[in-house]
Amino acid sequence: MSSQNTINGSLRAIIEKALESASEAYVVNPAAETITELVDVLDGFEDAPTVRVLVPETPLKSVMDDFLIASVAADLIDAGVLSIHLLSEAPVNSLLVTDDAVVSLVTSAGTPAGLRSDNGEFVEETRTHFADVWESAGEHSLRTPPLSRVRSTLESELGPETRADFDAVLDSLSVARGDGDGLDEVTISLLVAARNEQLLYDISKWGEDVGLASKATFSRSKTQLEDRGLLDTEKVPIDVGRPRLRLVLGDERLHSADAGELADVAMNLQP
Repeated sequence: MSSQNTINGSLRAIIEKALESASEAYVVNPAAETITELVDVLDGFEDAPTVRVLVPETPLKSVMDDFLIASVAADLIDAGVLSIHLLSEAPVNSLLVTDDAVVSLVTSAGTPAGLRSDNGEFVEETRTHFADVWESAGEHSLRTPPLSRVRSTLESELGPETRADFDAVLDSLSVARGDGDGLDEVTISLLVAARNEQLLYDISKWGEDVGLASKATFSRSKTQLEDRGLLDTEKVPIDVGRPRLRLVLGDERLHSADAGELADVAMNLQP
């Protein structure tokens, strides 16, 4: 016996309901908002199903440019919970295919809904089809390192205070993409390093080693922040070679801000 019904509620609630009893699932042609909610839902599950995402490159890139989402997705990939393959041609519908149901994700007048079918034959045919598509689609590798690795190495390399400030800044942001909508991960790292008066060499070496960005990218971002008056540097002599540069905050308003306010103050000070 089969049934068809509608799952109402927020997009997050629809995804949670569809995945709550699944052991594995395909998410096919998700919109950018769906990818964001999916990552957040999976991160909150104690026993998450294995989820395979089949997605065109454009919506995926728009989401993964946000460090807050990409770094958590990288953790889920590392844990074997999430994997991503790229679709060269997107199907008409956005689907969530679990062990026992196919849910079509639709939006009408701005309201999301999930149209669910548990017809056994239809579900099996759909799963088989997308299993074949999965095998032929190209795997996508995130360039963003897992957030857990970023945090643990930041603490071991630059100390618990720097890691705590980094976490506080991330917690204060809704996005971290550095295109005028939030701050990117390199800028966040430099501001936190400056708040703790770390050496540019140390923070940029850490960033390159963990896979956040190259030393050259850190250096360019440091120069841009200096030009905006957000950072300053002090020369620190060493026994051999050129002096190292210690990062310090450049504006008094940054000095007086706590870590959770640092990003907001920095964005307000930018031209």
